[in-house]
Amino acid sequence: MRFSSVLLVVALFSSSTGARSEAQEPRAMPNQKAHTFETQITKTVRLNYLLFLPSAYDASGGAKYPLILFLHGAGERGSDVEKIKVHGIPKVAVLQPDFPFIAVSPQCPQNSWWTAEVDALTALLDDVVARYRVDTNRVYLTGLSMGGFGTWALATEHPERFAAIAPICGGGDPSKVDRIKDIPAWVFHGAKDEVVKPEQSETMVKALQALGADVRHTVYAEAGHDSWTEAYDNPELYTWFLSHSLSDR
Repeated sequence: MRFSSVLLVVALFSSSTGARSEAQEPRAMPNQKAHTFETQITKTVRLNYLLFLPSAYDASGGAKYPLILFLHGAGERGSDVEKIKVHGIPKVAVLQPDFPFIAVSPQCPQNSWWTAEVDALTALLDDVVARYRVDTNRVYLTGLSMGGFGTWALATEHPERFAAIAPICGGGDPSKVDRIKDIPAWVFHGAKDEVVKPEQSETMVKALQALGADVRHTVYAEAGHDSWTEAYDNPELYTWFLSHSLSDR
C-alpha cells in the first residue's frame, strides 16, 4: 500500500506541472502559414419580363432609344408575367402609342424580393442593351413599393448604369447614398401610406440633400400606399427622365 501511494502522488504532481508548463509556453506552429483564395464562380439567373418597343423602333438601324427599367410591387410576383400589366410603366406604355421609351418590366419570382435579385436584374439589363437599340446614356430606373426598395438597391449597386431614378413608396439604406449622389432622383410617396411609411422615403431624401444631390421629393397629401398611379400618370415624370443623360455628368 505504501508503494502504490507514492506512485499516485508522483503521477499527480507530474500531470499538474505539465499543464502549467503548456499554458505558459504554447507550442509553436511553424507549418501554419497565411494564404489567399480567389476564384470566379457563375450562377444561373432567370426572370420573365415584358418588353415594350416604341412604334417607330427599327431593329435594322436608325435611332437609339431611351430605356426605362420598371420594378413592380410584391403583389405581382410569381410566374404569370401578365400580372405586371396592372400598374406602372407596362400599363402606361400600352395606353400611349407614342410612348418614346423601350420599357423593360421583369417579374420577381415568388417568395423573392428585388433586393435579392440585383444580379439577375443587372444581367437582364446587359442582355437587353446587347439585343436592342438602347441609348445607354439614357437608361432610367423606377419601381413601386417592393420595386421602390429595389430601385434604391439596384441604383446603389450600379450607379454608373442609370441617368436618373424614380423610387415610389419605397425605402433604402441611407448609409449608401453617397454612391448615388450624382444620380438625379425624383422620390414619390403618399402621406397616408400605412404599408411603407413616408418616413422611409424622407430618410433617403434627407441623406441625399445633405450631400448636395439633385433630388426632388413629391408627397401626395391624400394618397395612401398607392402613390404610383398619380406619379406614373404625370407626363412631367417622363419629360424629367428625358432631361437627364449620363453624358451630362
